[in-house]
Amino acid sequence: MTKQKIILQDKFGRDHTYLRISLTERCNLRCTYCMPEEGVQLSPKSHLMSYEEVYDIAKTFVDNGVTKIRLTGGEPFVRKDIPVILEKLASLPVELSITSNAVIIHKFIDDLKANGVKKINVSLDSLSRDKFTHITRRNQFDKVYKNILLLVKEGFTVKVNAVLMKGFNDDEIIDFINLTKDLPVSIRFIEFMPFDGNKWDMSKMVSYKDIMDKVNQHYHVDIVERLQDAPNDTAKNYTIKGHKGSFAIISSVTNPFCDSCNRLRLTANGQLKNCLFSSTESDLLTALRNGKSIEPVVHKAVQSKFKIRGGMDTIEKLQKPDLHGKNRSMITIGG
Repeated sequence: MTKQKIILQDKFGRDHTYLRISLTERCNLRCTYCMPEEGVQLSPKSHLMSYEEVYDIAKTFVDNGVTKIRLTGGEPFVRKDIPVILEKLASLPVELSITSNAVIIHKFIDDLKANGVKKINVSLDSLSRDKFTHITRRNQFDKVYKNILLLVKEGFTVKVNAVLMKGFNDDEIIDFINLTKDLPVSIRFIEFMPFDGNKWDMSKMVSYKDIMDKVNQHYHVDIVERLQDAPNDTAKNYTIKGHKGSFAIISSVTNPFCDSCNRLRLTANGQLKNCLFSSTESDLLTALRNGKSIEPVVHKAVQSKFKIRGGMDTIEKLQKPDLHGKNRSMITIGG
């Protein structure tokens, strides 16, 4: 058995080849589903990974079989040394991508191109300026939309992530899909998920079935085409025939993709989460700073991964606040 199999394969036979690294807990937006209204207690700067530590930890994962790294936040571009981090990670034999709210991404186009970053995920939950301002608590819609168009023009592969909430933006599903008529982007609808402080409940969630019901009511069945999903894909992908782009649904709540999960998450303060829903974390940064190998910590964390949603293997368990309330708020996990 190879070293990769020993460290990054869990007890259910899943190989973990994809690492998401949060670079910061800070953000220039205040999205309601991501950050509690009262804000969050940010980690002291000394508790956060330096760019050297980000690289050292990432290199260990790549040496053990990780082939893809996605940088997230908070908002990764509010970190002042993001150009250095991109340059360091680009030296590793790995596909590098990034998730952003796109408010200031235009300032970093050259850095992204210079370091081979081709895939950008942009968070945008409404095409209405007023709704955008309401959900983000900031008036930045025009900047975000303009920068999405800029990214497309500059040749990046762009996915637009929209978290759907009943009674808020579920009436925009068709509007989002219509964007793909002339724009070669992928719109990804994400089921609203429970995190600390985001006041989640099932009644607010727009399910995979709800979305497809709206799609099939609006478009003739003959032009709604199911696409081939990539290996380990979290989304179910579709296109409307004749459209330049596509749309997809990430149904983490009603139809989880846990069987093929290959993802691990590293928080900005150096904690490894083996699942987005997991309330437990493994401290890699302390081990690294103490001059110890992080591999045993990684191995133990991967081995303790539950089969489904951090142990919440039923909708009933997911609805118990005492289970998901122990998790971090999304802002401090990383998108």
